[in-house]
Amino acid sequence: MNFTDELVQWYLKNKRDLPWRNTTDAYVIWLSEIILQQTRVEQGLPYFYRFVERYPNVSSFAAANEDEVLKLWQGLGYYSRGRNMLKTAQLVQEQYHGKFPDSYDELIKLKGIGEYTAAAIASFSANEAKAVVDGNVYRVLARYFGVYDPINSTTGKKIFQTLANDLLNRKNPALHNQAMMEFGAMLCKPKNPACGICPVHTSCNAFIHNATTALPVKLKTVKVRERFLNYFLITDGDAVLMNKRGDKDIWANMYDLPLVETESLLPLNELPALPQVKDMLGDDIRITGDVAVHKHILTHQRLYIRLIQTSTKPVKLEVNWFYTTVENLHNLALPKAIFILIKNIFNL
Repeated sequence: MNFTDELVQWYLKNKRDLPWRNTTDAYVIWLSEIILQQTRVEQGLPYFYRFVERYPNVSSFAAANEDEVLKLWQGLGYYSRGRNMLKTAQLVQEQYHGKFPDSYDELIKLKGIGEYTAAAIASFSANEAKAVVDGNVYRVLARYFGVYDPINSTTGKKIFQTLANDLLNRKNPALHNQAMMEFGAMLCKPKNPACGICPVHTSCNAFIHNATTALPVKLKTVKVRERFLNYFLITDGDAVLMNKRGDKDIWANMYDLPLVETESLLPLNELPALPQVKDMLGDDIRITGDVAVHKHILTHQRLYIRLIQTSTKPVKLEVNWFYTTVENLHNLALPKAIFILIKNIFNL
C-alpha cells in the first residue's frame, strides 16, 4: 500500500465525526471552512452550530445585518472573516439566486475565499479534483518527503502544491483531501507528533532523520506592533457611553468605549494631563478607579488594554458615541477583550 492509501485507511478507521463531513451542501461546508480558519475545531464547533441554526441557508444569511453577524462571531477573533462572510452571502444571493456555487472557478471569485478554501469547498461538495493544501497538509508533506523549502515562500508554496497535485486521488479527491488534513490534525501534530502509532513512520523522511521538530520550515515575517489602549468607562445612571468603531482598524464596525491610545503604558496619574483626555473630559477629571492592564494578542499586534473608571462626563459627544443601557450591552458586538473587562463591573 502506498503513502496516500495508508492515510485513507487510517482516516476511515479514526476520523472524527464532524457535522460538515456529513453533507455535500456547499453553503454549510463554506461556513465550516471560514469559521475554522485560524481556529481549532474545538473552539470553532459551537460557532458553526450557532451560525447554521441562525442562518440555515444563504438567503437567511444574506438578509442579516453586520451587527448581528459580528455579535454571533464575538470571541472567535479575526472579525474580518465575519464581515466578508456577510458580503459573500449577499453576493451569492444576488448573483447565484441563493445557490452557493460548488465549482472552484466560481468559488475563487467570491470575497474571502482563497485558493485553499475554494479547493476545499469544491472538493468536499462536488468531489472536484482539487488538492487541498492547508497547514496540516503542509506539515505532513514536509515531514514525510523531507521538504525544507519554507511553506510561506513563493517557491515553497509552488513545490507543495505541485506535490499535493501529484499525490491526489482523482477518482475520490474528497476522501483523499479529508484523510490528508485529518492525519495532520490528529497524528502529525505541530508538537509531539504521534510517530509511534503512525502507519507510515518507517518511510517518513523526518522520522528517519529525527527532523520532526525542524519541519515544516516557515519564514519569520511577522513584525508585532505594540499598542496601548486606555478605555474610559463613563456612565450616566444605568447607561454606559459606547463608541461605534470605524472600518479601518482592528475590530472594524464593532463597539467599544471612548478610547485614548498612547505610545507607552503611562502611569494612571499622568493620563488626565494628556491633551486627548482633556479634550474628552475637560480639566476637572475625576478618575475613580481602573482595572488591571489586560494583554491581548493578535496576529500582528500586541494590545495592552486598560479600563479607567471616571465620574466625569465628557465635554462633548463624538459622532460615533452614544449611551446605551447596561442590559443592552449583551446585544452589541463587543470585542471579547473589551467585554471581559466590563462584564465583572456590571455582572454581565
